[in-house]
Amino acid sequence: MSSHVYPAPHFRSFEQQHEASELGMWGFLCTEILFFGGVLCGYTMYRLLYPQAWVHGSELNSLWLGAAMTVVLLASSLTMALAVRAAQLGQSKAIVGFLAVTIALGIGFLVLKGYEYYGHWVHHLVPGFNFSGYQAPDHPQVALFVVFYFFLTLLHAVHMIVGVGVLSVIAMMARRDRFSAIDHGPVEIAGLYWHFVDIVWLFLFPLLYLVGAHQ
Repeated sequence: MSSHVYPAPHFRSFEQQHEASELGMWGFLCTEILFFGGVLCGYTMYRLLYPQAWVHGSELNSLWLGAAMTVVLLASSLTMALAVRAAQLGQSKAIVGFLAVTIALGIGFLVLKGYEYYGHWVHHLVPGFNFSGYQAPDHPQVALFVVFYFFLTLLHAVHMIVGVGVLSVIAMMARRDRFSAIDHGPVEIAGLYWHFVDIVWLFLFPLLYLVGAHQ
């Protein structure tokens, strides 16, 4: 049973407290959508200008690694949803277990992404440092695609790291029996953030890995 029997002093009930927290998170996520959206608008503009270069750039990425990372994140969304359900039922041990799996999957995603970055570095495909691994007339345009690739995936990775940190704190709180069936707002709010990060990847995967799939 949670030690927090009453909501925060400035709320009339746990329901109001949860609604306020959820509204705040949705507001934050809207700003994140605007931020990612601005970068994706630039990506789309240059893709329309250099369609063939975008195909060539996409082929520099590992489709199988991208697919594996997608599967890992989809699995983490499932375990995150199960953690939220466990919180709604007041099952602290189940919350900790499902969050632990979610965190492990998130770390697994980051390891795969790091391995892919290592491959780009080894094959000299990092613009600004060593982009000599691709030699063709459209070299500058392909380099621009790879810049978008690194910026978007690094930005996503930073959000993943933040998410892993947040879930780690939530798991420690659950281990201390902090949540109950009526007081579990932080778990649901953290779940919203995690699902948002996963959804962003579902957009990045086709935009960065499947540009030339129709061929």
